[in-house]
Amino acid sequence: MNLREKSLEVRKVFEDLDVEIKAFMQASQLSCIAGCGACCANPNVHASVLEFLPLAFDLYEKGKADKALELLGEVGEDANCIIYKSFSVDSKSGFCSDYANRGMICRLFGSAARRNKEGKKELITCKIIKEQKSEAYHQTAAAIKEGAAVPSSGDFYSQLYNIDFQLTKEQFPINIAIRKAIETVLTYMFYTENNEPEGIDNF
Repeated sequence: MNLREKSLEVRKVFEDLDVEIKAFMQASQLSCIAGCGACCANPNVHASVLEFLPLAFDLYEKGKADKALELLGEVGEDANCIIYKSFSVDSKSGFCSDYANRGMICRLFGSAARRNKEGKKELITCKIIKEQKSEAYHQTAAAIKEGAAVPSSGDFYSQLYNIDFQLTKEQFPINIAIRKAIETVLTYMFYTENNEPEGIDNF
């Protein structure tokens, strides 16, 4: 499987995850606060390179890959995610400017469960949702304990591991993950585009 094929496989995983998230949100009526970007305004969110291959290929195909690398260099590795656009002084209100190509971690947060130390499922969510949507949160948490359907972060990351273990195993601060994904795509495309058979006109 080449890099582009891996990116397409990641998209398929995302599509399956989005279907499960939609069903979960409809059943639980639990979702993020409109306009909230508190989790996006955290440069320490970690992600894998693989989950940002779709974004990297999309930027490349639109001729924006080099510009994205320049922006990443300008803002530095400790800045908020470059595709997050804030509209408040504290950066906690905003939106994702490339929602369709957001990473796995962005999709899972607030809409999936993980196993705790006791092996029981618990919702991955934030203090804001727990406080501002307290009733819905507690109802959902209780339903999950009783076996209600909820996307599993472990299951979906396992699918990424199966696509490419090396590009999934290491987690980086989100901007570093995006940069590495873009660099990986640029390197791949350079060798792909320059791998044409030599003809007599080459000499």
